[in-house]
Amino acid sequence: MPRTGTGTTTLWRPVGPEELALVEASGWRAWPPRPPEQPIFYPVLNEDYAIRIARDWNVPASGVGYVTRFEADSGFLTRYPVRQAGGKTILELWVPAEELAEFNDHIVGTIEVVHEFRPVP
Repeated sequence: MPRTGTGTTTLWRPVGPEELALVEASGWRAWPPRPPEQPIFYPVLNEDYAIRIARDWNVPASGVGYVTRFEADSGFLTRYPVRQAGGKTILELWVPAEELAEFNDHIVGTIEVVHEFRPVP
């Protein structure tokens, strides 16, 4: 997993406007509960993968896609094995929905938006 020198791991999450509004409502400190049809929360381990999802999936689905970045406690994250969801750089963590509140407790700092994508006219 990518690590910084502070005992945290940098993670990214591509989101649409609805999820981003819920993150903002939390004070940029927590991910919202998963809907029943989404039993897994999956942050990704590299920015390029997050960009591809936000641009290629969120924009067509929602009209806008965002890439967020946040830090989480590295020691806590070891409970979630890295999953390869495709090519060599398609890496993510799978956090069961029922563990998301505990996951949120291990976010260090705030969640920030680092990219925004909209349809090309």
